[in-house]
Amino acid sequence: MSNALKEQLLKAGLADAKKLKALKKEKHQQKVQAGKKQPVVNEATVLAEERRQQQIERDRQLNQQKQAVLQQKAIAAQVRQLISNNTIKIQGELAYNFTDGKLVKRLYVNNKLHDELSRGMLAIAKQDEHYFLVPAAVAEKIQQRQADSIVVLNVKQQQQDEDDPYADFKIPDDLMW
Repeated sequence: MSNALKEQLLKAGLADAKKLKALKKEKHQQKVQAGKKQPVVNEATVLAEERRQQQIERDRQLNQQKQAVLQQKAIAAQVRQLISNNTIKIQGELAYNFTDGKLVKRLYVNNKLHDELSRGMLAIAKQDEHYFLVPAAVAEKIQQRQADSIVVLNVKQQQQDEDDPYADFKIPDDLMW
């Protein structure tokens, strides 16, 4: 309000000095509050903060990728160690044929190893294009870590039922032709 208007209201008796003073004080407080509500926004700091957040996110993703690679290497080392510590020497003149993907491969083993492979007591593990015989328990551990390392792991045969009418007629696992 202008000073002339204030004086006219005071003379007419429509307003008193205390109310005018209170009104002036209230307006002043509103101006102060309005000034505090609108902080000065610096675009450079906003952009810098956004870039910093993007960099943090990018670093986090790279760290996750590095951790995944390290974990894969650790698993591969564990599998390599399991195979090297539990390899059974391959020897013999009897051919054992198996498939690796779409390829048919052949290992020459003796009768005992051939029988154990057929019954699921042994497994064939692959490491760096080489094949190794390992016990079935070790093969299961390897399969938990890296399933594609085990090429052949036959299922152990179940105990026969007592009521089976064909119990006397054994069917061989692998016929020799």
